Amino acid sequence: MPDVLNVTRAELFKLVRRPAAWTLLAAAALLSQVFGYLIPYLSFAGDGSGPIEGASKDAILASTLPDQIVASTLGGFPVFAGALALVFGALVLGSEYGWGTVKTVLTQRPGRTAVLAGQAVALAMSVAVGVLVLFVLGAASSTAIALSQGESTAFPSVLDLLGGYGAGVAIMLMWAGLGGALGVVLRGVALPIGLGVVWVLGVENLIAGVASSVLTALRPLRDVMPGINAGSLASAVMPTRPPGLESPPGINSDVADGRALITVACYVVVCLAVALWTYRRRDVA
Repeated sequence: MPDVLNVTRAELFKLVRRPAAWTLLAAAALLSQVFGYLIPYLSFAGDGSGPIEGASKDAILASTLPDQIVASTLGGFPVFAGALALVFGALVLGSEYGWGTVKTVLTQRPGRTAVLAGQAVALAMSVAVGVLVLFVLGAASSTAIALSQGESTAFPSVLDLLGGYGAGVAIMLMWAGLGGALGVVLRGVALPIGLGVVWVLGVENLIAGVASSVLTALRPLRDVMPGINAGSLASAVMPTRPPGLESPPGINSDVADGRALITVACYVVVCLAVALWTYRRRDVA
């Protein structure tokens, strides 16, 4: 246990000083603010010809208020923020291969299990902090909009906020775990990032679209894919959207909320197990 804590501290020390980690957090925050608040508010304040069609101005404004913070924050997690989390996971667990420092790390006192466990704990802590930052920024933006328009600044209940935060952490941990497992298995960063982003933004959406329309036999495959379950889990903790507003990309109700949570948890466990099995058995000499 002390070895795991030492590795965790060392990994957090590195991450705080890595520009790439801050860049990914900044990108996630920017996307969350732009798509969750800036574009809807500009559509509300404009002449009605904005990018959100088919919704009244009242509904558009309602989507940016504090009681919709869970929906506004989690809206990008199944796709865009998820892709950034996957990149982050690959950076945390795969960078040592690119730096050529794996052998150096493993010649120190901690064993392979302790090293990977410490990296995984640091990854989980970073993800939890990142999701919290997105919620805090969402709270600030939604409150500012509500005050400027004379609307209610009431937030959801504490239980609803905790449920939304927990779902967000689970979703981002799943994507980060997938990226980390790919980083360990493929011994690097570039290839895992390329394959992961193509899957998140392209292949999975294609399979889901085909399974929902022309080839229904693929629905069992669709229902176990990470993005679909992430979208279903996010949908389960979101409040009812204002009338006329469509769900953000990737948000769906294709999988029951209980099954979606179990599937997301299984992905986290399986990714950690695959990474550990590979890390322990691989010859790095």
